[in-house]
Amino acid sequence: MSETPVAGASAAREYERRRARDEQRIRAEWGRFGELAVRLTPERRSTQAWATGAEGERKLGARLDAIASDTIRVLHDRRIPGTRANIDHLVVTRAGIWVVDAKKYKGRPERRLQGGLLSGYSERLFVGGRDQTKLVEGVASQVQRVQGLMGEIPVSGVLCFVDAEWPLIGGEFSIRETRVTWPRRLAKRIRRADEYSHVADPVRLEMLLAVAFPGY
Repeated sequence: MSETPVAGASAAREYERRRARDEQRIRAEWGRFGELAVRLTPERRSTQAWATGAEGERKLGARLDAIASDTIRVLHDRRIPGTRANIDHLVVTRAGIWVVDAKKYKGRPERRLQGGLLSGYSERLFVGGRDQTKLVEGVASQVQRVQGLMGEIPVSGVLCFVDAEWPLIGGEFSIRETRVTWPRRLAKRIRRADEYSHVADPVRLEMLLAVAFPGY
């Protein structure tokens, strides 16, 4: 592509596509009252979720762009070839690569242990009291794909919750090797890692990643 991918752009396009499809369906059902029905019908939650996701990606993208430099390179909204999935953000530093998934959820993220001595314990991610472990599994899959390309270069997975509820002290945690945090804390962690660990060439890795995971 000739233009640099913008954070949240593909999610925003999917939202517009779904909204147009929903409105078309309503017009077909209501005939000459279609326009009125469109104005009075609440947006479907599954459609609105894409707009919410795009907003979260934009907010986090702005925070990451603010720390970009010669040694911290940021790629947004990257396609995973052969799938319909994408990687929200890739941050390349001298310390390695960060695969970052942005989520705009309400409630407090927390790590819970479920199971027992006989069945074994399992780490689960809950947000606002709801089991969201699937999000961790999604990040792990993305990390695996990037790590397979990068070889020995460290690749870290991050779930970054935008506008979630966090305690005044602590709050950040890791679950199944995925860090769960918020934008400001993540930006600080990335900058610190880049200052103290010099194991990678960010410019070269950025070019490799841009080819392997192209923008939309």
